[in-house]
Amino acid sequence: MAQLGVAPVLPVAVIAVATVLLGAFACVQFARAPRGARRRDWALRLVMLALLVIIAIRPNIPADRAAPASSGGLEVYFLVDTTSSMAAEDWPADPASSTDGGVDASAPAATRLDGARADIDAILGQLAGAEYSLTTVDSTALQRVPLTTDATAVSSAAAVLTPEVTFYSRGSAIDAAVPFMTELLADAQQADPGQRRVLFYLGDGEQTADAAPGSFAGLAPYLSGGAVLGYGSDDGGEMRVYDGFAANDDPAFPRYIQDPATGRNAVSIPDEANLRAIAGQLGVGYDRREPGEAVDAIVSGIEVGESTEVRSTPDTPTEFYWLLAIPLALLGVREAAGWALTIAETRPGRES
Repeated sequence: MAQLGVAPVLPVAVIAVATVLLGAFACVQFARAPRGARRRDWALRLVMLALLVIIAIRPNIPADRAAPASSGGLEVYFLVDTTSSMAAEDWPADPASSTDGGVDASAPAATRLDGARADIDAILGQLAGAEYSLTTVDSTALQRVPLTTDATAVSSAAAVLTPEVTFYSRGSAIDAAVPFMTELLADAQQADPGQRRVLFYLGDGEQTADAAPGSFAGLAPYLSGGAVLGYGSDDGGEMRVYDGFAANDDPAFPRYIQDPATGRNAVSIPDEANLRAIAGQLGVGYDRREPGEAVDAIVSGIEVGESTEVRSTPDTPTEFYWLLAIPLALLGVREAAGWALTIAETRPGRES
């Protein structure tokens, strides 16, 4: 059972003296008042005093003592392409994920984004004890999870990633995240210059924007490793429409993005040349991924290092004094109304 704590707004001695004086005065007035409305008024004033005293000492349930946090010796940044092309259904189902080793033909087709999710989970398991950050990029870059040692939080965030809403898509620009990631890594470098950082870019390299893709080379000085991971098949795949409403995106009745030139389902082809270029600019390796493929080679040579224990900020205690403030406010309104009525009745009437 949780023990109660207090956080007085004034020294306890001051509250005690004020309580005794005001309480004694109210008790005397209550005893002297004739039975009826006046005695009831003084009884309610005693109740108000009691509520006010309890509020003044601020009873609470103290928070559990927070355990020391662990700051990993490595920062791992995941940058995931969530453009419409990552919804392409050219990611074969992994037979290893089936209980009988076969593939369920009735299951919805897997997408490139499914492959990225699986690899994020695998890398988290291999680099346990590090700090992690998850950022997605489509028309804009968005940090989904700031740096944290909680791998479960990153895994949970990755599990619910969706492609951009199809109708808002303005085409794929694979370098759209560069300005954001540059600022993010620069801030991290300034905060902890001695920390090691790695970046994993997960995407298909498809560039549909008119402009040529910009360079990722500006990120390289902040990094000590990582990899570019590519998804998709040589033949490409049709892209399922995503309109932001899960009820309308039932995999059993998929709708696909149309090619305006042909009126047929559009097909997305991954661009390995772009992915290799990104890897070269970052100074890391490129790996074309396959379903169920291990990540051992990708994380080989990346050491998490020793973790540093950091005192975490204690949680805020649970306070409930505000619950008592509600009846106190109602009684205060009643008291004020009574005084206003008394003053109105004692004012001399106007001469006609």
